[in-house]
Amino acid sequence: MRIFPLLVAALLGNALVSYGQDQPATGPPVTGPVKEAKSGNKITILPVPVLFYQQETGAGYGLGGLLSGRLGTDTTTRASNARVQFWTTQKSQSLLQFVHTIYSPGEKYYLNGEISSYKNRLYFYGVGNEAPQTQDSHRSFVDFQLFIINQRFQKSIAKNQFLGLQYRLSRVFNLDEEPGRVDKNGDAIPVTDPTDRAQTNYFLQDTRVGLRQTRNFSLSGLGPVYTFDSRDVALAASKGNLLDLQVMFNGKYVGSDYNFVRYQIDARHYQRIFSDKTILAVQFLGQFHSGDVPWYGLAGLGANLGGTLYNNANLMRGIYEQRYRDRQMVSAQAELRQHLFWRIDGAAFLGVGQVGYNLSDYSFGGLHTAGGIGARFNLIRRDRVNLRFDYAFGKDPGLYFAIGEAF
Repeated sequence: MRIFPLLVAALLGNALVSYGQDQPATGPPVTGPVKEAKSGNKITILPVPVLFYQQETGAGYGLGGLLSGRLGTDTTTRASNARVQFWTTQKSQSLLQFVHTIYSPGEKYYLNGEISSYKNRLYFYGVGNEAPQTQDSHRSFVDFQLFIINQRFQKSIAKNQFLGLQYRLSRVFNLDEEPGRVDKNGDAIPVTDPTDRAQTNYFLQDTRVGLRQTRNFSLSGLGPVYTFDSRDVALAASKGNLLDLQVMFNGKYVGSDYNFVRYQIDARHYQRIFSDKTILAVQFLGQFHSGDVPWYGLAGLGANLGGTLYNNANLMRGIYEQRYRDRQMVSAQAELRQHLFWRIDGAAFLGVGQVGYNLSDYSFGGLHTAGGIGARFNLIRRDRVNLRFDYAFGKDPGLYFAIGEAF
């Protein structure tokens, strides 16, 4: 189980620090139209304390921050945002991350990406879409460090349409596996017989993880990306569509240790139903690979803490991060967002997904489901920046906290 409580009193009392414009004490529902600023270049700084607990890492704590606002004086340009966070845990895991989504004045250019440095501890369940009981018996600790640069640069080619290039570097190093496996309480199971494969860390036994993949390696890829984006607000859209198509060629010519191609489609739709206070949001995401893909580069189901829009960061809340991973993945989710009162919203969500070596391996019985309910607190009315609390039901139920909507 993952639990992410937050210092709510500190947030509500001290979180909003605005430069150039005070936030109104009252205003329209956060699900309604964005209230335009008198001037388009007001920047809001939002500090956010981070406090969470995960079974595999213990308690974690740190500090995050969000900058939000429009660039230039054109109020028709959508708000840009940049997020930074740092946290560390009882068991010495850590994250330092910078994520940004930037619309230039007049939306002539669109920049999106992240720079992240992780010291990770994750459960490894194996590669494939196996039954949950098999996954549970395989659960093992894997510690590793991860450095990510993921940047895209796109130019406007028509209204709401952008075309450009994306580069992604993922460096996996200092891998370390615990000797045995992990029980349901998150404790390592003592190895009493080193020759018993059922006691050995499954990361070293999975036939889909070769010896080379247990050493340091880099994945580096470059490719074209097309985006149609008519959303009104990037962090919490109430209307519009997003279609993001990308192809990533990973190979030695750009410094990758593995040669493979990744194809990804991300399609989203947002609309108000019944009234301005109710929003329906739906998303389909498919990620498909050809070539030699190592365990870290595979597509995976499961929400995680951190990550970015284009790294499956908010898929299938209620399933552990990449519990199910393979070459091909399809996932769909829907969320109903309802304004309740003051700055408070409620939400209900449901997701389904499946992974497989080939698309022909998919079956109706192989679908995984997760869902839940949540609450939202609108921190910045002008740019509709929400603080999100979700409780997810699924194979790995738990509480989640984040800035901005899940998708």
